[in-house]
Amino acid sequence: MALSKEERRQRIKYRIRKKVSGTAERPRLSVFRSNKQITAQLIDDNAGKTLAFVSSLDKAIVGEKGTKTEIAEKVGAAISEKAKAVGITEAVFDRNGYLYHGRVKALAEAVRKAGLKL
Repeated sequence: MALSKEERRQRIKYRIRKKVSGTAERPRLSVFRSNKQITAQLIDDNAGKTLAFVSSLDKAIVGEKGTKTEIAEKVGAAISEKAKAVGITEAVFDRNGYLYHGRVKALAEAVRKAGLKL
């Protein structure tokens, strides 16, 4: 029987997670994408702590208009600014099983453009 889209994404996610891990100096930038929202967080896997978190539901972003891809770019720029405030200059990108396309790609490119090295 064929895998559903969600089961396929979970398998890819587990396969990536075996290889990608974040530290305090170089945390993991994890992206979650739903049909309406997108979130990004910087995670230190050694300590099990989230260092920074930005969502499309944040007050600074939710009032702005734009397409979902444009909102993803704003989330990427915001997580990069929060990372700089915490003292993080580079991170490991975790696409969380999603294809590197569309909103996930827009977020990653906005993070790089804002100065965080992925």
